[in-house]
Amino acid sequence: MWNYSEKVMDHFRNPRNVGKIENPDGTATVGSLACGDALQFQFRLGEDGRIAEAKFQTFGCASAIASSSALTEMVIGKTLEEAKRITNKDIADYLGGLPPQKMHCSVMGREAMEAAIKNYETGENADRNLEDTTLCTCYGVSENEVRRVITENQLTTVEEVTNFTKAGGGCGKCRPKIEAILKELGR
Repeated sequence: MWNYSEKVMDHFRNPRNVGKIENPDGTATVGSLACGDALQFQFRLGEDGRIAEAKFQTFGCASAIASSSALTEMVIGKTLEEAKRITNKDIADYLGGLPPQKMHCSVMGREAMEAAIKNYETGENADRNLEDTTLCTCYGVSENEVRRVITENQLTTVEEVTNFTKAGGGCGKCRPKIEAILKELGR
């Protein structure tokens, strides 16, 4: 059994802002049902340009549900620029922490929010940046996502990268690439 904070359990048992927004300004889906986690994040802007409504639908564990719920609370009332500054660590901290093996859930939330904002700003409707190089084919994790998560969270081991992104947690073929990125980044 995972050691979850009371706030994680509250957001899991009583998730906020679950559902879909009719005519959202931004929407994106990340993750994969094949890997066990998928998240759709949507937002609607108010007349003042701030996020007036945010909703999610997720398929995943308690950490995925809690992280998604927390993220919606965190972004409501923020401008898009303010929302963009929310990190996966901010989401985990808001929840009173997540087990290391579940940090990927907070990363998935941030990734979904960023994609929804990008879709709004560009007029696209892409669920992922298809131009990005996929590092982990088992879980569909991009090289840029791995680099960003390593840098933002000061990760130093392949195990930490796997905990935060799931990359390297399947067949293991990408583990040498992850090690090379860690070395390149001086970790």
